[in-house]
Amino acid sequence: MRLMKKSLLAISLSLVAFGSMAQEIVVGGKNFTEQLLLAEMTSVLLSENGIATSKLDGMGSAILRQAQENGQVDVYWEYTGTSLITYNKVEEQMNAQDTYDTVKRLDAEKGIVWLDASMANNTYALAVRGSGASELNTLSDLAAAYQAGEELKLGVNAEFPQRADGLIGLKEAYEFDVVRSNLAPMDGGLVYQALRDSQVDVGLVFATDGRIKAFDFKVLEDDKGFFPDYALVPTIRSEVLDANPNIGDLLNSLSATLSDAVMQDLNSRVDVDKQTIEQVARDFLESQDLI
Repeated sequence: MRLMKKSLLAISLSLVAFGSMAQEIVVGGKNFTEQLLLAEMTSVLLSENGIATSKLDGMGSAILRQAQENGQVDVYWEYTGTSLITYNKVEEQMNAQDTYDTVKRLDAEKGIVWLDASMANNTYALAVRGSGASELNTLSDLAAAYQAGEELKLGVNAEFPQRADGLIGLKEAYEFDVVRSNLAPMDGGLVYQALRDSQVDVGLVFATDGRIKAFDFKVLEDDKGFFPDYALVPTIRSEVLDANPNIGDLLNSLSATLSDAVMQDLNSRVDVDKQTIEQVARDFLESQDLI
């Protein structure tokens, strides 16, 4: 009898533990500063509001998306352009609102809900050194320089020259070409240093990267609107949101505070000022009265 009671107690404790695990919200994130910050902010925000969480960050885009579709990750911040082009294979050029509406509709069929879009748009951009170091102001200016035969060294990551939403499409939209000798492929993070140190004349950057401001770069205006919109948006599995509707309210409140300038500042605190992800995330949430 005593053995049976012990067995029943063990089963009861296992069920309690399983129930706790089942209610825990798994927060995902990709493997770069902005995403690590967002995963931490999300985890802290939910935890401070009584929602148990665990984190799975530092993942590649495709793996993270698959984990969400498979139910291994419940919530993470995604970019509208990434879902449109990479996950849903839509190549049609769209404005920001149409991009958001399209991915919201297509991903709903896969059990993924797109919450409110932030004002942060981490799209591709090309930059030059600021403080009068370059007379270029727009991508049309850059195209004209290449058309005139100027040998401007362009620093890019390895994949940009091969992407339809990268150099391939950009050259077509702005009607210019870059000879191979003027292309400098390298690790994406090294492009910022190369541009700062005058090893390249133009560099591929991401619009919300904190090093743009810290290194005094000037982002060239995409005056023909070529680059897709990569609005930063919290995404969540529909069944998780149905069971926890307050998560949507909390993440929408956080989304409303984010913009290009805000994300540049937060990213810079980590990448340039060398503050910890945890401290930057908590400081920001407290500054916005979210916790």
